[in-house]
Amino acid sequence: MWGIELQRQSEVPLKRQIYQVLRDQILNGRLHAGEALPSTRELANELKVSRNTVNEAYEMLIVEGFVLSRQGAPTRVAEGLYLEKKPEVGSPAQEKPTLPFLADFRTGQPDLRQFPRHVWQQISQKTMQEMPPSLLGYTGPEGLPRLREEISGWLFRSKGLSVDAKKIFITAGATHALHLIADLLYKEGKEILVEDPCNAGMLGTLANKGYPITPIPVDAWGLQPEYLYGKRACAVYVTPSHQFPLGGILPAGRRAQLIRYARENESYIVEDDYDSEFRYYGDPVAPLYAMDPERVIYVGTFSKVMFPALRIGYVILPDKLHKRWRRLRTYTDVQNPPFEQAAMAEFLHTRKFDRHIGRMRKLYGARRQVLLTTLKEQFKDTWQSWGDAAGLHLAVEFPGMSFDDAFVEASRRHKIRITPVEYHCIRKGEHVNKLLFGYGHLEPDEIYKGILLLRNFMKDTDAPMTE
Repeated sequence: MWGIELQRQSEVPLKRQIYQVLRDQILNGRLHAGEALPSTRELANELKVSRNTVNEAYEMLIVEGFVLSRQGAPTRVAEGLYLEKKPEVGSPAQEKPTLPFLADFRTGQPDLRQFPRHVWQQISQKTMQEMPPSLLGYTGPEGLPRLREEISGWLFRSKGLSVDAKKIFITAGATHALHLIADLLYKEGKEILVEDPCNAGMLGTLANKGYPITPIPVDAWGLQPEYLYGKRACAVYVTPSHQFPLGGILPAGRRAQLIRYARENESYIVEDDYDSEFRYYGDPVAPLYAMDPERVIYVGTFSKVMFPALRIGYVILPDKLHKRWRRLRTYTDVQNPPFEQAAMAEFLHTRKFDRHIGRMRKLYGARRQVLLTTLKEQFKDTWQSWGDAAGLHLAVEFPGMSFDDAFVEASRRHKIRITPVEYHCIRKGEHVNKLLFGYGHLEPDEIYKGILLLRNFMKDTDAPMTE
């Protein structure tokens, strides 16, 4: 009776089950406005539950206005609650299950199998036990002071960069930092200049903020600053230590030109240093920030070097932007959770972070060499690599080839995931003969098998690849 079938083994209390069924019947019109519900005693007997259970279900309906109750009168359905069912336009297509790739060269993926989870767990437990109660409250938009101090120390050890910890602000990763920076620098009628090609995700972040975006061409050495002049920009977004996706290091002369442009136009340079820790020959490249701390906003992240789910990054801000940053952060999400910040600070303090980076640098460097050797073996002299020996991916040019959407679709049907450089281009047609090979997350045998599979696919497929 009344269409109520109770699931007595469910974790949902019986009173809520009764409430939900009656509510839904009211909304879909099975119970009409003014219609009387059974007495609590009658419904309790019918459902074989206590009368108190039905009373509590009715009380929920009364409090939320679905029914009206008067002493001495039946409980009746309130007016105006029927919601007409929308006509179905057509059943949505059922999603096909995603099959695993046999070759997966996606970019920006660290090898999460290598992360020292046991060490991180010990540190997390230790910092949680030692955390004072005050850190469980609001700790401010800047981030935990200890983490800012430890990041300052790490930057000095690893890059020779001397930064006051008070200039470092913690974020929930690089993308979050860019969201805040875009709001921070916005000026009516002014554009943002970005490298072309550049990271499509970061480009989307800026575009979603409503900025006019102007692409600046990139060559093998990075952004070409001669294309900056004559443009009214509030900011220039660059990846000078390892240009994404082509891999070049911005030379000192171009860096100086970029700084001069920012000074002359009272604009800022947003330096995204997304993976410079992994450089396989020589020391890490010095940040552009060192040349002008009042014109460069430095963005760093631990996602590539730790694990992406950590969601801890940081920015180094010029002094005049500190006050506005605090206000923006306070009225967006206030702060990062303190637990991961405290654990990250301890990971840095104990130098376990340094050792992890050193170990992963050797591992990724060896995998990069496997990739280069296998490309040489399978493709002979029909390719050339772009960029510096750094990062977790390699840009490879295949002269005479053209990698379009049809190529990508055909490769996925063959269970190969690989991204053309064109995907990250604003102006299309400049880099159609280049592919990106992410290798950080792949074991050597996975790299070898993946290249072999790609070579056979490119040899046998009918996808249009020849210019």
